[in-house]
Amino acid sequence: MIGNCQSLLGAPYPCRVSDDPRPPRRAASPVELEALGSAVRLRIIRLTYQRPLTNKEIAERLDKDPATTLHHVRKLVTAGFLEPQPARRGNRGAKEIPYVSTGLSWSLRYDNEERVDLTEAMLQAYLAEVAGTDLGELHQTRLVVQVDEEDKSEFMRRLGSLLDEYQNRPLKPGAERTAIYVAWYPGE
Repeated sequence: MIGNCQSLLGAPYPCRVSDDPRPPRRAASPVELEALGSAVRLRIIRLTYQRPLTNKEIAERLDKDPATTLHHVRKLVTAGFLEPQPARRGNRGAKEIPYVSTGLSWSLRYDNEERVDLTEAMLQAYLAEVAGTDLGELHQTRLVVQVDEEDKSEFMRRLGSLLDEYQNRPLKPGAERTAIYVAWYPGE
């Protein structure tokens, strides 16, 4: 059966439905799209990926005011991107609530017309994170290729499948956390 598959990078491509081994992605809701339209919120999702952090810890890592990050944390909780964990006592006995990413952002589909705010937020989050990275630890490359629509679709599908595979692997205690940013843009 021929249908439209959705690549990780947002490009639809024609495919046999059985050709795409990834589970179908549901369209992001307006609330989810709004929550993801902020570089700060995207960075919070990344920081809390499989590592619960309190609002205070998030604020420290982002060098932001705790009240500002709390606003973003609440938006992410409401949209389902963060999940509060059981409360714990902090250093001075105060109640602290850690939050962890639910992984929801990875399982959504973002249609092209909805991607403008998300694309800008993703780029700004990447630039902020790279600015705080030792450039010796940054591994990057650039490549210009010439592909037709069929080859582009295959590339997007294969890249999406590879990223899905790594995202779904079980955690390895002590393994280094790695962030990946991928962009596809005209090479003129």
